[in-house]
Formats: sequence, structure tokens, C-alpha cells
Amino acid sequence: MIRRLPPLRSLEAFIRVVRAGSAKTAAAELALSPSALSRRLGALEEFVGKSLFERKHQMLKLTEEGQSLYDAIAPLMDEMTDRIDRLVDTGKVMRLRLGVLPLFGSQRLFPRLGELRKLHPQLHIDIDSSNVAETKLGDTIDAAIVLSEGPDATLHSVRLDHNRVHAIASKEMAAELGDRPNIEKLSKQTFLVHNDLPMSFEAWKKALHIEALQPAAIDHFDSGQLILEAAAQGLGIAIMHDDHYLRSHDPRLARVYDIEVDSPYSYWFVCRPRALQSRPVRLFHDWMLKAGL
Repeated sequence: MIRRLPPLRSLEAFIRVVRAGSAKTAAAELALSPSALSRRLGALEEFVGKSLFERKHQMLKLTEEGQSLYDAIAPLMDEMTDRIDRLVDTGKVMRLRLGVLPLFGSQRLFPRLGELRKLHPQLHIDIDSSNVAETKLGDTIDAAIVLSEGPDATLHSVRLDHNRVHAIASKEMAAELGDRPNIEKLSKQTFLVHNDLPMSFEAWKKALHIEALQPAAIDHFDSGQLILEAAAQGLGIAIMHDDHYLRSHDPRLARVYDIEVDSPYSYWFVCRPRALQSRPVRLFHDWMLKAGL
């Protein structure tokens, strides 16, 4: 006889709450009301005979038993999902319309897309590299990876990183500027700032206690790749994320001063909650989280 298993929908709700970090977000992803989600979690707790969450002021925190259950079943559920996806593959092309900024695409997404293609050969991706992808969600694109202080609260969002702001210049310019901030030298320089990171320069100045700095000029770019190239050519000091600098592997570049500054901006995966019901969006979303993109 087959041993009785807990309700699959309850397991799905449990895993979704843990990964989303929020019952509200998980309910939206599953297209459930908060009370329906609560009933599914309650059914799982009744089945296992243990409390899986500590409930405080509408917040859910895993108990030790809940963490043990998650660690045990989450990999198995992921494997089952992957196997079912392969079994139900009809051979038809599935198309995802994805918004991705060029620098993220070239440095982080494209080097890993081969893995996704092997898992889901029928999934093809149309790329929109404009910097207004968030406004196109549900219209001309299905999902996007955006650089933001924080996405619209009505969207399903997953934070992909926590960044540091670096000043980056050619090795020659970095050597001329020395090891310590010198406002007189810096005031003679041109700074290169990305249109999507306007507050990064202010954050960097504040961390160095040089808020009064007025550079010779501030040049604005809408391409991270071009900013790095301009810095490498000695055209100015680029204010960029540490991730951009490290992934560029450009021997012509160097950091200006050894100072770590928290960035106001992060990369986020965003889509409308209903888009998660689309198989192409769900496949990409789940692969992205598992791959640690």
C-alpha cells in the first residue's frame, strides 16, 4: 500500500511562504486569499502534528521543526517539479519576453543561459534591454531584471544582490589620486555616473566625508559597459557597483581608494503576480533562484 502523504497543495504553499519570506507575497503568487493560504498551512501542520511557524503580529517565522521539514522536502519538490516539466514538454517553443539591462545581461545572465537551455530546450527568451522595463510589465514584456532602490509594492519581486559603490578609474589615474581622498585633486576630475544610479555619487561622497566636492564635470551614461570603457580610457572616474567592476576582469581598471560604501540600489527580478502562472515565467523564475543569479 502507498503510504499517505500530506496534501501537495499544502506542501507547495509551505515552500512558497518560506522562499518568499512573506505570507502575503506567497498568497499573491499562488492566487490565494490570505485565509485560504492559512488553511493550507494549517492542514500541513495538522498532518505532521507539529507547529511549523511561530506567528507574531502577522509575521511567520519557521520553528526548528519547520526548518527541518523545509530542508528535507524542498529539494525533493524541486526535483519532482523538474521531472514533471520534462515529462509534459510538448516540444513546442515557449517564449519569455524578458527585460534585462545590458551590463547585467553580459556579465551575469548570458554566461549562465546555457544551463537553462539544457534544462528546458524549448524555452526561448526575447530580450528588451531598455532601462524602463518595469513600466512595460504585462504589456510588451513578461518579466524583468531591474536596477532599483525598491520595486513597486504591487509587483512580485526578488532581490538578487546587495551592492557596494566603488569609484573606478584607469590604473594611471588611480595612482595619481593616491591612497587617501584629496578634495583638491578630485575637484579637477570628471565623474562618470549611470542614469539609473543617480544617488550613488552622493552616497560615495558622504562615506568619504567630502560632501562639498564639486567636480570639474559629471558626465551621464545609460550604459554601464560604456562607463567602464570610458574610465579605462582615462576619461573620468566611474561611480559603479563593485559587482560590475569585479566581473569586468579589465586589467586597465583600478579602484580609487579602498573604501566600501553601501549602494542605495540592487538588482531585482520583477513581474506582475499573475505572470507567475505562465510556464515560461515560472521556469525562468525558479531556475534563476536555484542558480543564484
